[in-house]
Amino acid sequence: MTALEPVAYTHADRDLTGWLAHPSGTPRAAVIVFPTIVNVNAPVERRARMLAEQGYLAMIADFYGEPVETFEASLPLAEALRADVSHYRARLASAMAALRSVPGAEKLPMLAIGYCMGGQAALEAARDGQDLLAAVSFHGILSTDGPAQSDVIKSRLLVCHGDADPLVPRKQVMAFWEEMDRAGADWHFHSYSKVRHGFTDPGSDARGVDAVKYDASADRQSWTAMLSLFDEVLG
Repeated sequence: MTALEPVAYTHADRDLTGWLAHPSGTPRAAVIVFPTIVNVNAPVERRARMLAEQGYLAMIADFYGEPVETFEASLPLAEALRADVSHYRARLASAMAALRSVPGAEKLPMLAIGYCMGGQAALEAARDGQDLLAAVSFHGILSTDGPAQSDVIKSRLLVCHGDADPLVPRKQVMAFWEEMDRAGADWHFHSYSKVRHGFTDPGSDARGVDAVKYDASADRQSWTAMLSLFDEVLG
């Protein structure tokens, strides 16, 4: 297994570490990978490597700048980070700037993906008007404290959502659709029936949490949809 390369960066006096996966040849594009609420973990590292195998220079962002031992320990860290949407978005922008600073990445087109809280992060980066060709959310939170303004979103959006996800109920989904329409965004929304939160992580079932469950079909279909969108926007 190829080791990921650390990338040091800072935001608001916080030392942060991104984790970089290199493709074997010239990168097609740079992809910022926003992790789950527990920050960098093995499933997200696997996704960065999968992107590298597809020819992308991929870097996992660091939400907190400190290790997260358990899901419970992540909750106050996430609450503090997201308490101010401007601060939250600036933390995300710092990760994208760090990826841009990697030698050879300066002129690459940039894409963003994220899982769970990271899915929300990818959408927040788009709402912030970041220069992204596409932003993809996998079982991400769709709510925001800073709804998108008209014509600010530059990126194509893809949301891959489990329709049985209790963390993102239908009301939140409808509010997101309406927000994107008001903002004039170019968005795709893929909803998988009977699928719950965390559907891309084979380890979800071992958590013993009813809201979280792996779904092999939704995992395959959502990843394929992301790759197809990337091919389209990159030309």
